[in-house]
Amino acid sequence: MARCDALNAAEYLVEVVGVAEACFGGHVFHRGVGFDDATFRAFKSKAGDFLGDAPADRFAEAPFDGIILGFISSLRQGYEMDAADRARHNAVSGGDINSLALNRAILRGNDGHFSHRIRTKGITHQKSSGRCWMFAALNTLRPRIIRDLRVSEFEFSAAYLQFWDKMERANLYMESIIERRGGDFLDREWEAQNNSILHEGGWWNFVAGLIRKYGVVPQSAMPETHGSSNTNVLNEVFARLVRSRSVGILKSHAEGVQEMGLCSMKEDALREVYRFLVINLGEPPVEFDWRYKRETKPGGETADGVQDADLAATERFTPWSFFDKFVGRSLDEYVTLYNDPKNETGGHYSFRGANNIMGNSDMDFVNVGMETMKSIAIDSIKGNDPMWFAVNMSFDQSEKHGVMHDGLYDYESLLGLDLKLGKADRAQFHTMASNHAMTLMGVDLDARGRPLKWLVENSWGEEKGTKGWWTIYDPWFDEHVYTITVHRSHVPEGILSCFGQQPTELPAWYPGAPGAS
Repeated sequence: MARCDALNAAEYLVEVVGVAEACFGGHVFHRGVGFDDATFRAFKSKAGDFLGDAPADRFAEAPFDGIILGFISSLRQGYEMDAADRARHNAVSGGDINSLALNRAILRGNDGHFSHRIRTKGITHQKSSGRCWMFAALNTLRPRIIRDLRVSEFEFSAAYLQFWDKMERANLYMESIIERRGGDFLDREWEAQNNSILHEGGWWNFVAGLIRKYGVVPQSAMPETHGSSNTNVLNEVFARLVRSRSVGILKSHAEGVQEMGLCSMKEDALREVYRFLVINLGEPPVEFDWRYKRETKPGGETADGVQDADLAATERFTPWSFFDKFVGRSLDEYVTLYNDPKNETGGHYSFRGANNIMGNSDMDFVNVGMETMKSIAIDSIKGNDPMWFAVNMSFDQSEKHGVMHDGLYDYESLLGLDLKLGKADRAQFHTMASNHAMTLMGVDLDARGRPLKWLVENSWGEEKGTKGWWTIYDPWFDEHVYTITVHRSHVPEGILSCFGQQPTELPAWYPGAPGAS
């Protein structure tokens, strides 16, 4: 019940019944204080149709800010379905609302061309896993290898990094349990720890930390398994294993075991985690042999008899030597920029606990205006440098058509509603969150150099989008893109200098802090 209606109800109540104790946010009558039918008839006579046919005892229990049955009666009396709403009802009750609301004029304008495009080959597929942040990062590194080696296809092993990510998260979780072993389980930090550390999502800094420590391998050195690609059960058993061993750590603490003993228990648990991951994902290679085949133009093969002259010689690598030879660029040279209307432009911020490796820095960023972010992104694309970026994929995107456009689904016209909600509004109500990461690969500029649309490489396979590619129209970019991670060579010095400030720490429950998944 609206607050203004509560005021009216209170006035009626005081005048007719004489209960001066009526209060806002309380009850029209105190519980246990009823009134007889004669009093109710007098009240209803004064109140008119406010209560409808609601029994007196129901009104007596209704709080001022609740919905009383009389108000529902007024809703019924005040609404009559007209011809337009009848047509809407017939349509949406018998069909998919997104198909009905799809703005087909937007689709007609999508020509699939981009004035600037970074070349790559093949589309990756994370399948039924929350590894988008990992695939997006690896996909920023792929084009350089494909270009430099002149190969027709190449893919890093996501399963390799996934293995070490799980190991590191298990260690980080149990370390946090040991650190907070005397804490209150209702503490919000404890809640955030339990919701985020074993969570499958992540940020660029998660991948950068893994590669810095463990290197990378090609997919042939550690292929996908059913468990790596379908992680529901894997994640459930993994989390149960880590938490069950954490229970043992807390019990031992309660029995007087000192910190060194608890750390020894953690190491025993990590041995079990390692065994579990090897069973599901395979054992990560320490060394491996790899070779590649150079791509040639049709009819341009240079074969000597039966020998394939385009096949490179086999070499032996470690994960670190492979990275050094074929990537050769430190991932620490990349910085993350954020567009958050709730925080100060030019401010340096970090998300508390947004990391996956004990001792590593939390995810940090400089908050920038959207026009600044887009200008930097354009410069990066022109420089042939792909970008990791994170968006809210919950709004106005079509998997069937591979299009993201603000207003792609015109619910307002279909349902006769005003649904405007700005980026700052979504932040305030915690619906502003980066929930998916992809790779920014191109832009279509108009004659004045302004972006019309952006080309996105996704990691959902070729079955979705336009054979795995998405088009983001610029208005959608403004509303639903939150972060880009870009090589520092494309970022103005004034923004880079902001990273020298001590970051303002945002809590682990800040909207979007857990990362993309």
